[in-house]
Amino acid sequence: MDIRYMPGMRDMPLLNHNVTMIGGFYSLDISCSPMDGANRIVKRMEDLLIGSLILLLIIPILLIVALAVKLSSPGPILFKQLRHGADGKRIKVYKFRSMSVHQEENGTVTQATKGDSRVTRVGAFLRRTSLDELPQFINVLQGRMSIVGPRPHALAHNEYYKDLVESYMKRHKVKPGITGLAQVRGYRGETDTLEKMEKRVECDLEYINNWSMWLDLRIIIWTVFKGFVNRNAY
Repeated sequence: MDIRYMPGMRDMPLLNHNVTMIGGFYSLDISCSPMDGANRIVKRMEDLLIGSLILLLIIPILLIVALAVKLSSPGPILFKQLRHGADGKRIKVYKFRSMSVHQEENGTVTQATKGDSRVTRVGAFLRRTSLDELPQFINVLQGRMSIVGPRPHALAHNEYYKDLVESYMKRHKVKPGITGLAQVRGYRGETDTLEKMEKRVECDLEYINNWSMWLDLRIIIWTVFKGFVNRNAY
């Protein structure tokens, strides 16, 4: 939830302040989403315009990848999994299936590791190049995700890390993204140490604190040039 402090000092002159007027009182914004008011509209229009254009351009790639996944191993083309979206609401996220069909015990979600036997040969290529993420542009047009934002983690991983990493759940102040500041800085793939997750969360919170349309465009450009292929993505 948004957190605001209302000191009740209606006539206090403020310098270089960031406040919201609620019921005639100054409200100091302490922990609030940047996607409010006009910003929410700007962000949504950005997602619709850029997302629609990219989706049209990648249709041939989507068809080729879908055929490769279908021929690589038995099972569905798309992998669907529940993740936390904005405000912690559960959303269904789409990916191209990169693993052979399997069932994990007790509802656990085991991260893919280097040489993971569950990952198909086609899937390994898709994960290294991030091509498995392309169906999430459908999530963007549905309004569940944004092109740029914190990457959505598995529900089980959120439950695990929320008590270990400070301000971890504040990542959900905005919609999750296909790419983000953490990804273009190299913090993606397996988080086999707590420090790796802490670095990822630091980038996510930095993005939320400094959000602008221009920052989104820079991250998209960075992703095109260096964010797709990563040796840490298994």
